[in-house]
Amino acid sequence: MLDTNITTPIFPRGIQPRVLDALADTPVVLLSGPRQAGKTTLVRQLASPTRKYLTLDDEATRLAAKEDPVGLIRSIDTAVIDEIQRAPELLLAIKKAVDEDRRPGRFLLTGSANLMALPTVADSLAGRMETLILLPLAQSEIAPAPGASISWLDTLFSGDLLTATAPKVGATLVEQVIRGGYPEALTRTDNRRRRTWARQYIDALIQRDIKDIASIDKLDQVPRLLRALAQSAGQLCNYSKLGGQIGIDHKTASKYIAVFEQMYLMQRITVWSGNRLSRLLKTPKLQFLDSGLLSALTDFSDTLAQRKLFGQLLESFVFAELRKQTTWSEGEYGIYYYRDKDQNEVDFVIENASGEIIGIEVKAAASVSVSDLLGLKKLASVAQQTFKAGYILYDGTETLPLGSANGCPLWAIPISTLSSCSNTSKLNKSPLH
Repeated sequence: MLDTNITTPIFPRGIQPRVLDALADTPVVLLSGPRQAGKTTLVRQLASPTRKYLTLDDEATRLAAKEDPVGLIRSIDTAVIDEIQRAPELLLAIKKAVDEDRRPGRFLLTGSANLMALPTVADSLAGRMETLILLPLAQSEIAPAPGASISWLDTLFSGDLLTATAPKVGATLVEQVIRGGYPEALTRTDNRRRRTWARQYIDALIQRDIKDIASIDKLDQVPRLLRALAQSAGQLCNYSKLGGQIGIDHKTASKYIAVFEQMYLMQRITVWSGNRLSRLLKTPKLQFLDSGLLSALTDFSDTLAQRKLFGQLLESFVFAELRKQTTWSEGEYGIYYYRDKDQNEVDFVIENASGEIIGIEVKAAASVSVSDLLGLKKLASVAQQTFKAGYILYDGTETLPLGSANGCPLWAIPISTLSSCSNTSKLNKSPLH
């Protein structure tokens, strides 16, 4: 017999203070992100007797929104409107209402697609709406420590280092990676059940949500393309090769990938270069935004034969954690990768608003070697004064100095500092310049 008492726990979300700040001075706030990431749970906490909650997943509400959007908006003063992408007709009605009354916090919207990628949406609410992104749970949200959360990125750019007080390594790290961050998946304690949930989640997105945001000619090809993309996670985007694997041309493959990005399944990241224009001309890499979904798509099982695959999963896990932190950090950060003509690589290059960078290498091992520093040292020599520090994230327990590059420090730090940044203690300041 099914246990109908299973409920998804409510997790504290790092982005909530930003949502409240936006509602205090902006007429329309859009909380965008993938389905089942926790948007509805968060915004329902912000609904009230004066801020009505409506969901466009409800058929009657959706019909009213489509048939008489102006009448529906006129009937409410302030509202939370969930899954706005299901009735984009409402956006022009919201624009009209806001132009007549620009009080802050009138409309809190959620969307399971990146609506700002649609020209009609961007035009209709330009200057009237602030968009925030809620991704699946970060590890520091899943098991938060008492007290204020510390931004891992803000801390490193401030010149401080963090050391994990309860490092998670080995099998525990593997479990974190294949579990991912979707709240509903976390209620499944068995990996087989989480994988079943992930596959059904992906099927539901393909059969339902894609139709809300794009016209896809060959819907039956989408699952095959997703699996092909999963196998090439963390690699350069070769649209011709990917399309050829499933019988579509490179333009169609690129179009489908753009749709997956709008649904927050994955993200293309560009190469870092001192010349910002040249970044746009280089081949991007593809990263998934949840390692649990990626694990299901690749049929990963923790065996020695799949250790290389785990390296790809771990890189996506780290990327997702970094990307989530950018949504609530005090600083503004861009995430890139580095690769030169001699094949020197750095997994992630984080750049702040001032153009300063740190390099991050990810290693699925409990030790580091001199060769692991080659990419970071090359990046430091190219970046010169903008390079501030380099870090190797590894499956270890200690934070260790590894010398310097271009006068800037290099460190090995545990991957688990990403997961437990609220639980960490600061070390002495590293000598950033």
